[in-house]
Amino acid sequence: MAFRIPRLSSPLRSASLNLSGRTPRYTSAGPPTSPLLYNTLKRSISTSKTAPASVASSNTVTGDNNRASPPPSTEFTYGAYMKVGGPNAKPVHRIRIPKFESLEAERAHRKLHHAAALRWLGYQGYNNEGAGGHVTVRDPIMPDHFWINPHGKSFSHMRPEDLCLVSKDGEVKEGGNMHSINPAGYIIHSAVHEARPDVVAAVHCHSVPSKAFSAIGCQLEPINQDACRFYNDHGVYSGFGGIVFKEDEGKHIAQALGGTKGVILQNHGHLTVAKTVDGAAFLFGAMDRCIQAQLLADAACAGRGSTTIKVGHEEAEYTRNTYNDEMVYIMFQSAFEDVVKASNGELPMHVQGEIPRA
Repeated sequence: MAFRIPRLSSPLRSASLNLSGRTPRYTSAGPPTSPLLYNTLKRSISTSKTAPASVASSNTVTGDNNRASPPPSTEFTYGAYMKVGGPNAKPVHRIRIPKFESLEAERAHRKLHHAAALRWLGYQGYNNEGAGGHVTVRDPIMPDHFWINPHGKSFSHMRPEDLCLVSKDGEVKEGGNMHSINPAGYIIHSAVHEARPDVVAAVHCHSVPSKAFSAIGCQLEPINQDACRFYNDHGVYSGFGGIVFKEDEGKHIAQALGGTKGVILQNHGHLTVAKTVDGAAFLFGAMDRCIQAQLLADAACAGRGSTTIKVGHEEAEYTRNTYNDEMVYIMFQSAFEDVVKASNGELPMHVQGEIPRA
């Protein structure tokens, strides 16, 4: 039986409203769809479009009392606490963004996942443009500094110790790899990190589908479930000032990004952001695949003299809000595992001081 997302125009429409703080129940029709869930799912990255950006929070904790304390019902996290099998189901392990015993442990975790994200991008062929790609991660100890891949180093062989620590002024600092970096990468990413203090990581590369689609100068359309991740939640930078060696160009890109998940750069490529490097990498690949799907669908429709069928506004918003910070982190973990296993022991699965969250 096909499952259709119910319309939730009325706050009293669903009889499954849960105000007790207990885990919402599944029914045979599909996942919980109470107004509480619907409204709290809006606590996603996309809400930053209408609310001022807040400083990216640290996940460092100092005691054991935070290890397994679930959030109140008003902070329901899709994917982290959803049960399958009813209220009496036994608890199962869930993938969640970890906490850390210290800022040093959080830094090590970010660098490990930064290197792994770069390796994954390399495996996907995103490093084929030489220096035309960069990934940055905000440092948790010095939030006005970020880590970036060095100039000329293969994505596919990146290690945490290869990453360069860069100040907001573009100076490569001791404590990281004292190696040259791509000036364009610094200009773009420093502008993004300054404009979006809520953002921890940003990913930018030049993929073939993205380069083709960016020449059209339009947004992604909600033509399938995956494209709805970016529904009204990405921008288009309609200018092109050449290779980004001018500070103003970076600021223009950051302005076009606004408070969204990503931006399509006309005649250039695309860029995505998130509160974890895992999430930013997942969203980059997801946007690239959605771009490719739209190019294929538009070409097929042009040949048939028809147009694509779009997902409805309410359904598209519902789907978009499902992909919050926790969910996009979760979505990348299978790729992270693939990278770790392929590294033959060079990259570990965990860092010392990482506190898994049950």
